[in-house]
Amino acid sequence: MIPSKLEVLVDFGPTPDKVTVEKTLNYLNAQDDVQQAVFKNGAVMVETVLPSSVVLDMVIKTSGKRAVLQGYGDSTSAVAMVSSKCTTEQVLGVIRFTQTDSVLIADGSVDGLTPGLHGLHVHESGDLSMGCSSIGDHYNPLSSPHGSPADPPSERHAGDLGNIHADEQGRARFRIFDSVLQIDELLGRSVAVTQRADDLGRGSSPCSKINGDSGPPIACGVIARSAGIFQNAKRICACDGVVVWDEKDRPLAGKGRRLKDDKEQTGSGKCGGKTCCKV
Repeated sequence: MIPSKLEVLVDFGPTPDKVTVEKTLNYLNAQDDVQQAVFKNGAVMVETVLPSSVVLDMVIKTSGKRAVLQGYGDSTSAVAMVSSKCTTEQVLGVIRFTQTDSVLIADGSVDGLTPGLHGLHVHESGDLSMGCSSIGDHYNPLSSPHGSPADPPSERHAGDLGNIHADEQGRARFRIFDSVLQIDELLGRSVAVTQRADDLGRGSSPCSKINGDSGPPIACGVIARSAGIFQNAKRICACDGVVVWDEKDRPLAGKGRRLKDDKEQTGSGKCGGKTCCKV
């Protein structure tokens, strides 16, 4: 398997405790699926074949500190925050993409799914004006039939990424390798998770060669450029003062984004309530 490089920012404080840092690194380096873990420039750098969400959980559990994924991949990376829109589902997740010399890697964690298989596809549009119903068909520049990621380009949509598996708690963690898609093709498009399993174009349903009979998208998000390792030095959002550790517990904009003297503030700063930064 092809490893990915992760930059995990850990809240060790202004003077990192050497014992805690060493404990964290030793635990990571003892894992069979971790090639290397080192502490560099205030972050834990990990080279691994594990999904990034698994590594992040390991770091948080071992160090006892807050941690965020600050960079993913060497240089060419993208990310999508997927969520259920205009549906009764409550699905939420993050899918990251990075380009290697030979393949594209899709690394993700999605919560709120029903246990079992769900299709994963890149769609032609990033239009979320009507939720996941306005993102168009699967990305298919060659006008090919729907198929499996293992099929040649003439027998699959470029956006066909197969299935992800949700466990009994409804969480899917995955790393998918694809030899057809390129990062530059993804930007501005969307990625979506479907209601049920993708039959990879092998089924008897009339929909099999269209969408793998996988049902409608239940969560989707726009794919945007993101930071690779050492490409994001930001620790504090300049417009509202929210530190990276608190990002996960705050809305991206509006009421509740900023807290001061334990009182909620509205977006009255120079950003005017707009989204200021994303990690």
